[in-house]
Amino acid sequence: MSRGKLIVIAAPSGTGKSTLISKLREDIPSLQFSVSCTTRGIRKGEVDGQHYHFISVEEFLKLREQNEFVEWAEVHSNFYGTKKSTLDEGLAMGKHLLFEIDVQGCDSLKEIYGDEAHVIFIEPPSVEILETRLRGRATDSTDVINIRLNNAKKELTRKDDFDYNIVNDNFEEAYAKLFKIVSGIVKGS
Repeated sequence: MSRGKLIVIAAPSGTGKSTLISKLREDIPSLQFSVSCTTRGIRKGEVDGQHYHFISVEEFLKLREQNEFVEWAEVHSNFYGTKKSTLDEGLAMGKHLLFEIDVQGCDSLKEIYGDEAHVIFIEPPSVEILETRLRGRATDSTDVINIRLNNAKKELTRKDDFDYNIVNDNFEEAYAKLFKIVSGIVKGS
């Protein structure tokens, strides 16, 4: 059995990465979403164990102390992390694992897995459009939106550090680029 592929998608909050990823998973059924752990609250429509493993801060910190995470980060006052054991088992079984993580998490995966981690950065057309999208979602307070915008500005300075970069200005065009990149990775080209 051949080893699986690591496909990592990073983007600032509000860039449309979740919508792109959802369509990608429909069109490439061999992709399996890597479910990370988080201490943030569950949002409407999310399912524990499917979108994230929602755990307490105490449990997260215990796992972190035991070096269970291949990557972890504190983002927007919450912890996120991916258990290394789950990742290694999936790759060994030939699974194509899809990650949706932040820039810090990408750095950790690249450090551990090198070129085996294929990182795709999704960027918004502009910070102004990103702000409009975040406010339009109406899921966060003004303070949280401001934190997300400040983090996005920092993340955008790193956009050229990754294997691929896609601007999500037009969903169909951005998706076509994403599909082509991921199809090539999965096929090994």
